[in-house]
Amino acid sequence: MGKPKIPMKYHPIDSGLFTRNRQKFMAKMQPGSLAVFNSNDVYPIGADSTMPFRQAPDIFYLSGVDQEESILLLFPDAIDPKHREILFLRETNDHIAVWEGEKLTKDRAFATSGIRTVYWLQDFDKVFFDLMTEAHTIYFNTNEHYRQAVETETREDRFIHATKRKFPAHKVAKSNPILQEIRGVKEPEEIDLMQTACGITEKGFRRVLGFVKPGVWEFEIEAEFLHEFIRNRSRGFAYTPIIASGNSANVLHYVENKNQCREGELILMDVGAEYANYSSDMTRTIPVSGRFTDRQKQVYNAVLNVKKEATKMLVPGTLWAEYHKEVGKLMTSELLGLGLLDKADVQNEDPDKPAYKQYFMHGTSHHIGLDTHDYGALKTPMQPNMVFTVEPGIYVPEEGFGIRLEDDVVIRDKGEPLNLMADIPIEVEEIESLMNG
Repeated sequence: MGKPKIPMKYHPIDSGLFTRNRQKFMAKMQPGSLAVFNSNDVYPIGADSTMPFRQAPDIFYLSGVDQEESILLLFPDAIDPKHREILFLRETNDHIAVWEGEKLTKDRAFATSGIRTVYWLQDFDKVFFDLMTEAHTIYFNTNEHYRQAVETETREDRFIHATKRKFPAHKVAKSNPILQEIRGVKEPEEIDLMQTACGITEKGFRRVLGFVKPGVWEFEIEAEFLHEFIRNRSRGFAYTPIIASGNSANVLHYVENKNQCREGELILMDVGAEYANYSSDMTRTIPVSGRFTDRQKQVYNAVLNVKKEATKMLVPGTLWAEYHKEVGKLMTSELLGLGLLDKADVQNEDPDKPAYKQYFMHGTSHHIGLDTHDYGALKTPMQPNMVFTVEPGIYVPEEGFGIRLEDDVVIRDKGEPLNLMADIPIEVEEIESLMNG
């Protein structure tokens, strides 16, 4: 069977990736258990309007299926071998094809996912009941990310409530710990997809370097990024972009992007392209006028020094919590050199609230992948092929600017991490040269 047609803007992904991901998940399941994963809802806005569909990362990770109203069922111990992996899809027809566009056929679903058994969604209840009579335990896919703050009831939530009512005697297990473990360590194909996303981000940044000048508006810069992302097969931003000029850079989650950029200011740009559902996450800080002042350059290079030294620590065996403490020491040294802290500040600091936190109040690194703040183990030693951001910053409201620099890096077996953003300009001289070229 040939490769399926492009399901989205992105190029087809080899189904072998999703087959291996399922094998990793099923190897950690309890005997006699099955697991179910639901697609995301299409969320309403008002009247007949909806938000653009974005697939739930877990079902995509395990199947490659990128459409709404899809269900994946995994049952390694099913009596009938054809029921060990099943996809349930919304049945397509000519009417749907005319009004909404082509959906996955059973053949295309197999080519995309590597799953041979594909049923239409209307058969789910019957097949599910039959398989639950064989199973002792069901794995529910709850969201347990350390940053989650979900108030909306999801398709997954509704499935869990309904299943508990219908099958009260079954044992319940959690998919999340398995997903946290396996999604955090990337396969080579995943790293390639993230590299593509980073390459699209680079194109956007180079475009913006030639565009920015005194008088442009933050939303115009946002539009330049979006133009370049979409024309390179990205759906757009991997997360809500931050284009923060002047003192707005000191608001960590400034997303209004509404101000005019003035001569002498800096612009902090935290943006990243999505590609094939994978995220990139970049921050660069550039001078509106094309040249840094001496003080801006001094603070910029302090942030860059911390980023370079922090990156070297991202090696197998590093503990996330200890790493952040070490980065804090690096930042303290730089802030002393900048005159933002003095020795008394450090000597008298509260260990639970170090002095450097006045100017650098967020974490340095997080997992990145299908989610910008991705699943991944944080309490156990770092492993090869984990992908982390590195994003120190110094925020100085009294001087009217904030600086953050961020790249995405892959932990390797030996040596320093692989920087997926190594080709994106970051040194002062290169940025000034490109802005004045």
